[in-house]
Amino acid sequence: MPQRPPLPPFTHETATQKVRAAEDAWNTRDPQRVSLAYSPESAWRNRDIFLKGRDAIVAFLTDKWSKEHDYRLIKELWAFNEERIAVRFAYEWRDTAGQWFRAYGNENWAFDADGLMTHRHASINDLAIRETDRLFHWDRAAPRPIDHPSLSALGL
Repeated sequence: MPQRPPLPPFTHETATQKVRAAEDAWNTRDPQRVSLAYSPESAWRNRDIFLKGRDAIVAFLTDKWSKEHDYRLIKELWAFNEERIAVRFAYEWRDTAGQWFRAYGNENWAFDADGLMTHRHASINDLAIRETDRLFHWDRAAPRPIDHPSLSALGL
């Protein structure tokens, strides 16, 4: 099976790299690409939805991004140990009616020796916002620019 560096055991530096790589992948909104970071039998809890395996992840993300337009995400390392990482995140999106939302959440991740995520547990809350209240402005389906503020710098 291909490895997905950085590999456990994580240091602060490699955990931060893993979080940024996940953020960059999710911002592509490419379900197939995103799914490759997960083990073939990865188990997810996303809000009240439970998934198992890459095919289920691809189907879930395909459906998600068909409804969440102009999606932009920022993840930030919260804590880590040798093979686990906790992140906090926020993302902005609009629905088909044009209503903007900011979603706030936390994820707990576990990894195998090859650096593939075996478990992802996500708790997420959505807040309706005005378009003028948006904070995440960068090109669509692109990584967050290096000079864009982090969640902490934005006060989120």
